Amino acid sequence: MSGTSSSNPDAGAPEPLQFTVHSMPRLDMGGQAQAARRTTSGRVKLLLVLLACAAPVIASYLSYYVIRPDARSNYATLIEPARAIPHTLPLLDLDGRPVEARSLHGQWLLVVVGPAACAGDCEKRLYAQRQLREMTGRERDRIDKVWFVTDAAPLKPELRAALEAAPATRVLRVPAADLAAWLAPSPGESLESHLYLVDPMGQWMLRAPAELDPSRMRRDLDRLLRASASWDQPGRQP
Repeated sequence: MSGTSSSNPDAGAPEPLQFTVHSMPRLDMGGQAQAARRTTSGRVKLLLVLLACAAPVIASYLSYYVIRPDARSNYATLIEPARAIPHTLPLLDLDGRPVEARSLHGQWLLVVVGPAACAGDCEKRLYAQRQLREMTGRERDRIDKVWFVTDAAPLKPELRAALEAAPATRVLRVPAADLAAWLAPSPGESLESHLYLVDPMGQWMLRAPAELDPSRMRRDLDRLLRASASWDQPGRQP
């Protein structure tokens, strides 16, 4: 039939929606790995630097506390275990004022024991004490001389003057019975027969023979001074 128009069934139908899919951004895994490696490398380098700085101190402590020479190689008797100075040790200076035992910490101590009269062998030990300190050369400023006087008698004026001359000997009074709770002589000897060595932490470490040879004693002292050189400085630290 004429006049009849054909119709398109799809005419006017909405077009389907179209989507554009974008790819997700790639993670830079290679860059992160490199950053992690750089961080790890930096930490390792820092650790190596710290170890290099600490090595002398570590070696010193090992030498002093662990690899200490066998007692048979020493001239003096090695005290094992070392004995710490009692903090209650009743010390007085020559003017009668109390002195704290911990005030002796911080220096190596060469210790002589004896009564105030100090004649004969006592004077020889005081001389050997001075001689031994001087024999250590530039290390002598790490060492103090101490005389424990075991009675209340006055010192001879000339002896006191000699002891006060630089470098002065520190003279402290302490009852012999209290001192004997810390220091001890070798069998058959008296407390006054020896020179004693105390370390900067207040520990009695060595006892010299009654017949002291300063040259041989010096070798023992030198070994200990070398072993403690990295952590023990001259003078008492505040």
